[in-house]
Amino acid sequence: MARLQDSLKLGALELKNRVLMAPLTRCRAGAGDVPVKINAEYYAQRAGAGLIITEATNVSPNSCAFEHAPGIWTQPQVEGWRLVTRAVHDAGGRIFMQLWHCGRVGASGLLDGNDPLSPSGVNDDLDALQVWGLLANGNYVRIAATSSRAMTEAEVKATILEYKAGAINAIQAGCDGVEVHAANGYLPHQFLSPTTNQRTDSYGGSVENRARFLREIIQAITSEIPASRVGVRLSPFAAYNNVRDTDPPATYAYVAKMLNEFGVAYIHIADTNAWAGAPDLQRILPIIKPHFNGSIIVNAGITPESAEQLVEAGAADAVAFGREFIANPDLPERIRRHGPFNELRNVGLYGGDQTGYVDYPFLSSEAMAAG
Repeated sequence: MARLQDSLKLGALELKNRVLMAPLTRCRAGAGDVPVKINAEYYAQRAGAGLIITEATNVSPNSCAFEHAPGIWTQPQVEGWRLVTRAVHDAGGRIFMQLWHCGRVGASGLLDGNDPLSPSGVNDDLDALQVWGLLANGNYVRIAATSSRAMTEAEVKATILEYKAGAINAIQAGCDGVEVHAANGYLPHQFLSPTTNQRTDSYGGSVENRARFLREIIQAITSEIPASRVGVRLSPFAAYNNVRDTDPPATYAYVAKMLNEFGVAYIHIADTNAWAGAPDLQRILPIIKPHFNGSIIVNAGITPESAEQLVEAGAADAVAFGREFIANPDLPERIRRHGPFNELRNVGLYGGDQTGYVDYPFLSSEAMAAG
């Protein structure tokens, strides 16, 4: 897999390979949504990635779709993340934090009794929203979403500032950059869709207005952090969390042009429907690539063999692996050696202790020496 092992200039960084670790919600933060020692161990194990993109990290107490996901709005959370980044850097890795606001995907029971916030209070599809919580018996289960309410314009502005503060905190915690999660039906994605965004103010209506929320998030972040240390994740056709965009090609051609104007380091394409065996990557790339000059990262449903082909053909600059990185902490080396690969176990995917989290085996030192 020669091309995947090549270095890559990604914005301000020189990455040692093009095998990236995708953001993976694992729900093992401690009290106060603070990262703890086992989180640092987990990420450090995977520092062989060209870049680690952290699990989605809440920028606000108003954002929670997965109980025990970490946050980045308090000083203890910053200190917890500093444990993680120090461990990753000591192991020779690079790490970006994915900034997350779940918007209408939530439940009041996870939000101190408050209603989830959304662009327009669209609540016709609560059974389609993915909200998860930890039961007293230790089982991590899907729970019922509760109705959201439309954000006031003041709340929209305040949320933009939460992204800015989260980015500043991420850098203070030692991250090499940040990724804005504008995919998978979360708040920026909700603003982009004319189905979930029915606003009549300057944040709704035309594609320019629907993209204003994301534009102002990027403006706020890049007023403090160079655009070369910022990425954005998009999933134009995602069915996950049911945003129901009526014209993804028009929406995302505009968004790609907008992000190109900012000069962000990369667009991370999440081909989310590939999880269900219905990949869209080949129709996403022609929407994004003609309008964006930065790096293109692709993710979801991609094998090491197809990843090599995508990079070799110039369709993508790097590939972010998710499930493969859960099961194979030394994934870049395993790809270089053409395997063997550990199989993913269902145990411990969400919540729990070290089982299914930091207990996957590495290649033995003898096997690595032989290779």
